Amino acid sequence: MKLGKVEFCHFLQLLALFLCLSGMNQAELTRSGSKPYFQSGRTRTKRSWVWNQFFVLEEYMGTDPLYVGKLHSDVDKGDGSIKYILSGEGASSIFIIDENTGDIHATKRLDREEQAYYTLRAQALDRLTNKPVEPESEFVIKIQDINDNEPKFLDGPYTAGVPEMSPVGTSVVQVTATDADDPTYGNSARVVYSILQGQPYFSVEPKTGVIKTALPNMDREAKDQYLLVIQAKDMVGQNGGLSGTTSVTVTLTDVNDNPPRFPRRSYQYNVPESLPVASVVARIKAADADVGPNAEMEYKIVDGDGLGVFKISVDKDTQEGIITIQKELDFEAKTSYTLRIEAANMHIDPRFLSLGPFSDMTTVKIIVEDVDEPPVFTSRLYSMVVSEAAKVGTIIGTVAAHDPDASNSPVRYSIDRNTDLERYFNIDANSGVITTAKSLDRETNAIHNITVLAMESQNPAQIGRGYVAITILDINDNAPEFAMEYETTVCENAQPGQVIQKISAIDKDDPPNGHQFYFSLTAEAANNHNFTLQDNKDNTATVLTKRNGFRRQEQSVFYLPIFIVDSGSPSLSSTNTLTIRVCDCDADGIAQTCNAEAYILPAGLSTGALIAILACVLTLLVLVLLIITMRRRKKEPLIFDEERDIRENIVRYDDEGGGEEDTEAFDMAALRNLNIMRDTKTRRDVTPEIQFLSRPTFKSIPDNVIFREFIWERLKEADVDPCAPPYDSLQTYAFEGNGSVAESLSSLDSISSNSDQNYDYLSDWGPRFKRLADMYGTGPDCLYS
Repeated sequence: MKLGKVEFCHFLQLLALFLCLSGMNQAELTRSGSKPYFQSGRTRTKRSWVWNQFFVLEEYMGTDPLYVGKLHSDVDKGDGSIKYILSGEGASSIFIIDENTGDIHATKRLDREEQAYYTLRAQALDRLTNKPVEPESEFVIKIQDINDNEPKFLDGPYTAGVPEMSPVGTSVVQVTATDADDPTYGNSARVVYSILQGQPYFSVEPKTGVIKTALPNMDREAKDQYLLVIQAKDMVGQNGGLSGTTSVTVTLTDVNDNPPRFPRRSYQYNVPESLPVASVVARIKAADADVGPNAEMEYKIVDGDGLGVFKISVDKDTQEGIITIQKELDFEAKTSYTLRIEAANMHIDPRFLSLGPFSDMTTVKIIVEDVDEPPVFTSRLYSMVVSEAAKVGTIIGTVAAHDPDASNSPVRYSIDRNTDLERYFNIDANSGVITTAKSLDRETNAIHNITVLAMESQNPAQIGRGYVAITILDINDNAPEFAMEYETTVCENAQPGQVIQKISAIDKDDPPNGHQFYFSLTAEAANNHNFTLQDNKDNTATVLTKRNGFRRQEQSVFYLPIFIVDSGSPSLSSTNTLTIRVCDCDADGIAQTCNAEAYILPAGLSTGALIAILACVLTLLVLVLLIITMRRRKKEPLIFDEERDIRENIVRYDDEGGGEEDTEAFDMAALRNLNIMRDTKTRRDVTPEIQFLSRPTFKSIPDNVIFREFIWERLKEADVDPCAPPYDSLQTYAFEGNGSVAESLSSLDSISSNSDQNYDYLSDWGPRFKRLADMYGTGPDCLYS
């Protein structure tokens, strides 16, 4: 009989259910079978444990305990004599058993992901004796999985990169999702991947999660980054399955698919001719959309008339071409240069050669600008010679400079006096002729290095510098002389012909063939009986003795004049005197004493010892005189005054006064005594060098005049005495001084004092002083007489 497709599917389902029940029953029988159980008093050969269910669904959400299964023993007759006990994992806490019926229930919600199965032990007991009627049996309760966990990307979110321009199907990255459900039961953990965001650029394989490119020629320069959303769904993607998502950031990495290109076909730059060598003229850059090593370029000058004048290098940071100067520019020689410059990539990818040549060309024109340049000398260094015998105004040489600009401005010359401080030379401002301005001396300065300045007439700020080395030629203008100051001695016991000194000569001149000196004694010394001179013909001479028996007592010093002639043309000569001292020598001829005075001094005392003794004696005498003088000064009084009254001193206290206490330091009556006479006292401790002014005798004059004169006399005494200390001091009594024409009007000169002062002059001062004239005047209209 033929079955349709639908009937065949139903048949397969029934067959599967039958096999499952058969397997379960077989498991029950297997688990129910056990060894024979022996109990005292009787023997059994058969026993049977029966339970109807050992699978429990997880995540049960009901309010009543979940029925798990039933334990039953064939011993149980249903009369309540058998009691069932449960022990093991979760017994009493998760799983409970009805001790009468053997029904097992789950009291808590179970999670397979926390624990997949529980192992328990069951036992049947006689209720009366509490003894087992069946052996203890172990069984397992498995938690049956349900789809309660969604797939999760534990490593997400992801980042990945893929080269741009990659072909379709290029693998980018693989994502993986995990599902906590049971992979061995049903489809709860079977995951399928799909892409929610990122089409049409990328795709994902449903089973593996590998992300691949889906479009060709993706250009990084157009878009360099993509954000993908990948979904993982369990239950093989069927409806009702759970899902999870993750993000994948895909970056396109660069490849060298863009050749360099100059933005312009030509460039032009203006450069002043004064720009120094190695200066930067310009920076050019070829545009390249690539980055990193793919954008690295090299530049080179391939053609043009400035190949030797300019060079180009690359800036590693900016990839710019830097054009610099290799030689000095001269506007007058060449006004412009043209360069052909090529830019090329250093790293070329053969896959993209079809996109065109990875190089480009451009033209750079450099215009040289004219700059007002300083004058230039025809030579950097002039060498000149002149004899030191040259007269003032002698022409030494000529320098020449010109204006390099097109204007060719006239040039004026001068000497930089910082290089010719003594002003030995002059230069003609127009012609550049250098002449001597002073007499020259080769021995003072053999070479003069001077700087000549050349200034443009139209622009004096433009100054060129030339350097002149003037060598002074030597003439024989210096006579020879001793090479050093000789200290020559001759022993008293010297023998005839004994060498006592070897001399040589020097000459400040510098003859071309070297010096040659000739030595001889002068005519007046040639026939002396003491010494002779021998010319050694090698610019030295030897002094020898002619006799013996030299004695210091007779003559202690000899003077030997020596005549020296040089070989110059004309030759010069000089007479140098050699001083020879007679000395007492030891057996080896070494001088011991050369002073004749040693024979005159007493034995055992030298000149230095005598001087020291005399100095000590003089010091003692001075000390004795000082002590005597000090004692005399302490005993004598300073002033010859038998009845000294300290109240005559005027004392200043720097305060306003204290009534009668102020008069204790002086005698006020002495100030008002019209007939007092003061004699000049002579100080014994001072010898005055200045003649003091004698004090006049005070006459009967008004008190204010007496007071003023008394004070002025004391002041004069103090001013003209340079030695006496100021024993007297000054006390001020409100005296007005010389500034007032009316002099003092204090109470010391009131009308009650019987003063003879005349105030008639107040009448001549005008109406403002009329009241005073009436009060103090002596006329007939006076109020007081």
